[in-house]
Amino acid sequence: MLIYPEIDPVIFQVGPLALRWYGLTYLVGFLGAAWFGSSRAGRQDNSFNKEQVADLIFYGALGVIIGGRLGYALFYQTAYTLQNPLSLLEIWKGGMSFHGGMLGVFVACWLFARKTGKRWFEITDFIAPMVPIGLGAGRIGNFINGELWGAVTDKPWGMVFPGAGPFARHPSMLYEALLEGLLLFLLLWFYSAKPRPRMAVSAWFMIGYGLFRSLVELVREPDRHLGYLAGDWLTMGMMLSLPMVLIGLLLLVMSRRPENVINVAR
Repeated sequence: MLIYPEIDPVIFQVGPLALRWYGLTYLVGFLGAAWFGSSRAGRQDNSFNKEQVADLIFYGALGVIIGGRLGYALFYQTAYTLQNPLSLLEIWKGGMSFHGGMLGVFVACWLFARKTGKRWFEITDFIAPMVPIGLGAGRIGNFINGELWGAVTDKPWGMVFPGAGPFARHPSMLYEALLEGLLLFLLLWFYSAKPRPRMAVSAWFMIGYGLFRSLVELVREPDRHLGYLAGDWLTMGMMLSLPMVLIGLLLLVMSRRPENVINVAR
């Protein structure tokens, strides 16, 4: 059994202004995505230049923050948000949803497509390998905050978290950092290292994230105010993630259409 190494979530504070580790992990995610995107700009299998990458990261950052906050309110705090709509602005209290952030990024990609004339899947294929960088960084932020812990376990790597009782629990946020962050990044990085049919990279992101998140949900404590949605295994996170696998499989089939294969390379 391991003891959680309590870390002050605030790096430093000047008056009412505070720099938090969680906010810093978001910055690391955006900067990492910008670096990776810039390194891929100008390749023969995409039409992005470095200036467009910078614009796309800006659009994506807005999508993540706005969509993530709205998604959390919609998926996890519906009744409370309807009663207290101004709570949407209380970002200092936390509360972000990956699935909401993903939908926000989809909207951002649509706006960017309208601005640049690029195809929507051309954009999503380009950004898909960048997303796990932010996911991994964000889960490290969850660990530093001591939140989103897992179910009780007797495994030797179980950890006692403050506020979670005296029993050791799965450090599920670290599982997600490794699976949704590092492993998914490596898989998409190597897969996208050479030209692929349109939709294929997006498809594998959807499949990979949906599977990894659903697996971790099996050992992650459900949100207390929601509990299990069915039996003792179906959580809100799993219900939102499993359809991603089906959508990814559909995209994978569609990517094999001749028009998508022929237009891979320029």
